[in-house]
Amino acid sequence: MSDLADLSMTEAADAVRAGEVTSVALLEACWRRMDAVNPLLNATIWTDRAGAMTSAEAADIAVRNKAKLGVLHGVPMMHKDMYYQAGKLSTCGSALRRDWRPTVTATVIERLAAAGAYTFGGLNMAEFAQNPTGHNKTFGDCHNPWNPPYITGGSSSGSGASVAARFNYMALGSDTGGSIRLPASANGVSGIKPTQTRVSRYGVMPLSFTHDNVGPLARTARDCARVMTVIAGHDPRDPTSAREPVPDYEAALTGDIRGLRIGVPANVFFDGADAPVVAAIDAALAVLKTRGATVTRLTLPLMDAVAAYGGIVSRVEAATIHAEWMRTDPQAYGAHISGRMYPGYAIPAPYYVESLSRRGPILKAFAAAVFSQVDVLVTPTIRTCLPTLAETDIDHGPPSTETKFMAVSANTRPFNYLGLPVISVPCGFDPNGCPIGLQIAGRPFAEARVMQVADAYQRDTDYHTQRPPSVPLGLKD
Repeated sequence: MSDLADLSMTEAADAVRAGEVTSVALLEACWRRMDAVNPLLNATIWTDRAGAMTSAEAADIAVRNKAKLGVLHGVPMMHKDMYYQAGKLSTCGSALRRDWRPTVTATVIERLAAAGAYTFGGLNMAEFAQNPTGHNKTFGDCHNPWNPPYITGGSSSGSGASVAARFNYMALGSDTGGSIRLPASANGVSGIKPTQTRVSRYGVMPLSFTHDNVGPLARTARDCARVMTVIAGHDPRDPTSAREPVPDYEAALTGDIRGLRIGVPANVFFDGADAPVVAAIDAALAVLKTRGATVTRLTLPLMDAVAAYGGIVSRVEAATIHAEWMRTDPQAYGAHISGRMYPGYAIPAPYYVESLSRRGPILKAFAAAVFSQVDVLVTPTIRTCLPTLAETDIDHGPPSTETKFMAVSANTRPFNYLGLPVISVPCGFDPNGCPIGLQIAGRPFAEARVMQVADAYQRDTDYHTQRPPSVPLGLKD
């Protein structure tokens, strides 16, 4: 079989389990592709070739011995470098943790391993997961495989770029203000932010106690569904994790969305949107309508409160988590990271408590008003054409740079305060050849629904199968 690195994650896993390919062959295909394209992209921070080969060989022995195999058996993966693996490097994209090795392993890593997957490296990311672009002053900026001067989205920059560049089948990202969905959109891959508390955060670097989410970036909605079935569910080591039963998300991907009610916001999410982005969303809606969905324009309530309260919560919690380092070693941070956190120390405690206490009532009112009319919401993931790294370099650019920087995550941040499940899938390209993302949100714990809609869309389109021009052809396995 040729071009093994081009397989989706589910295709790769199914091929290993069926004995059609070996895990060693998958790993070697990823290495070859990574060696060819990663010098341009800078998507990795560290790799473990020897350890990965040992894992791949053990996976192949299990297949030959007809052992019981998990649904991800033999699939090599790399993840955002903030998922702790005992004894392995976990830099969190920062100078402060350049050489840090945790003593615990994240629950999600353990669950992926129990399903048969193994890791072969750690991926580039924004410093402490605190920017939406892919800049990193310590390990270097990550570059977009579709057009390298352009942003990859952040903070899970290496996750999006490595999956798009076809040298990684699936990468965990984290999402506090859009950091799964932004790189999914910018790199033309699929990525889901689950409902707040749906996936354990034990052993994962925190940024905001009440906004952080764990989720996958992969080629397809089906890939995301399989991973979500593996990693979702209560974890005693994370008391905030939900006890809601975990369905078989992949089984929900029937392609049947007849009668589905799609809502398109009439406020906020298209403000200042670029014409190519609007056209791509309209075309995506037309695809979904041909499958039997209906589309309704509606005004979303309470969006000003969502923006104000969400900003307070994320700033205060990030400032709290980093307080000791900010006192003892502030120069270790990038300028824009410090600039983001210092205001958090000036926000009065009553404002923070109010922002938290209002979250539940706002979500209840929002869900009652919106999801009584529609089943899902559809918006652009990023409302503008992608900017370049230079245009969003707020550490070195003019004051106007911040406007482009903040606009990147304008459409993703509201769903973190609301805690809703949201997926981004590719739906077109802008005039610079950079991907455009379709964002689909649902009511709490409706991950199956949003992935069902995304999968239905991908059955009738091929954006998720297209290869970036920077990815070389002819690398045979």
